[in-house]
Amino acid sequence: MNIKSRLAKRRGSSSFQIIIISFFGLILLGACLLMLPISSQARIVTAFPDALFTAVSATCVTGLIVKDTATYWSQFGQCVILSLIQIGGMGVITVGLAIMRASGRRIKLSHRSIMQDSISAPQVGGIVHLTGFILRGSAVVELTGAALLMPVFCKDFGFAKGVWYSVFHSVSAFCNAGFDLMGVRSQFSSLTSYSGNLYVNIIIMLLIITGGIGFLVWDDVIKNKHHFKRYSLQSKVVLLTTLFLIVLPALYFFFFEYDDMGLHDRTISSLFQSVTARTAGFNTQDLSQMEESGTTVMIFLMLIGGSPGSTAGGMKTATFAILFLSANTVFSRRTDVQCFKRRIPEETVRTAGAILFIYLFLCFSSGIFISRTEELPLLTCLFETGSAVGTVGLTLGITTALSISSRNLLMVLMFFGRVGALTLIYAALPSADSSHSRLPLEKISVG
Repeated sequence: MNIKSRLAKRRGSSSFQIIIISFFGLILLGACLLMLPISSQARIVTAFPDALFTAVSATCVTGLIVKDTATYWSQFGQCVILSLIQIGGMGVITVGLAIMRASGRRIKLSHRSIMQDSISAPQVGGIVHLTGFILRGSAVVELTGAALLMPVFCKDFGFAKGVWYSVFHSVSAFCNAGFDLMGVRSQFSSLTSYSGNLYVNIIIMLLIITGGIGFLVWDDVIKNKHHFKRYSLQSKVVLLTTLFLIVLPALYFFFFEYDDMGLHDRTISSLFQSVTARTAGFNTQDLSQMEESGTTVMIFLMLIGGSPGSTAGGMKTATFAILFLSANTVFSRRTDVQCFKRRIPEETVRTAGAILFIYLFLCFSSGIFISRTEELPLLTCLFETGSAVGTVGLTLGITTALSISSRNLLMVLMFFGRVGALTLIYAALPSADSSHSRLPLEKISVG
């Protein structure tokens, strides 16, 4: 291996380590702030395990909670949570580079490399411009969402509280966090009180989809407008896969889960659950009343998650698409994985397979552990672990009743899901030396 390649690998490893350390540092800072008496409405010191769990969930834009956000945390505590959601959603590195840029400091090549790994950008070139686009775009979308929610929330909660609720839910929805302040009506109720409100449902869904599609895709869409053929392959794959993963599950929920509702509520609930299941974490219906098949579909959607370079977690829509295309290649007996008259690199296909294995292993092994430890049904625990590793935040109501060991496991899963399992593995393991000669080839039967 030449010197240039070795230096590139060292930079890559340090990038992954810096990303992990940045998220970990933000979580610890958030936990310390949430422990302060000023952070709780009762003005008491919050136990470190509860503060840490909340900080991890907010920073990793998950939404699983052990304390109701509206009734337990004070205005200051809610501001801390919202700040963690905002920074965690856009990325610690993105915010850090924005601060450096605002202070007039020079953005070095090493900083650009870290930013590239942080948002899964295809190249270092244009990273500074993309950082500005992410910040401006996020601000515009979140403020627009808040302005659209204000008429409803100001009417329901008064002007001052209505404005705060609008901003909080807009940021939470765009960042796919799932934190809400509706506990003032009923603790841990999420958006169930607005299940029949078409206006609120549409705004929240649009915010979730906008944040979950990814900044790279939106940059591509803005540049090329409605000229779909000019989009990059990733943008095409992400947009079509997202559409597929919204429509098909919505049809399932419409015909098999909410068949006891009227057409209006049935349509809204089906679409909302299809959208929110992929890392958003809000719910407008009681999830514990779903059939086992519906719960399984939700787990499947939670594991897929959003798109690369977005505020969402999960193994990503592009990964799911690559796996589907790879299977189709085997079925059609072709040599290369193809899409839109382009050939996809073998390395990308192998990476997609590794990501699928990691997420399935983490979800199922953790679900089995919690099921045995807490003596709870396996499907219920798989829903919880799928929600954690997919950074979704949906729950069947068992989070607050779990033991410390199970909560600690959920925190690990949330952290894995947000920073990326491969990021943690690349940071922990040394780079393989590709200079070795290749071993003898021998076939093995599969299938």
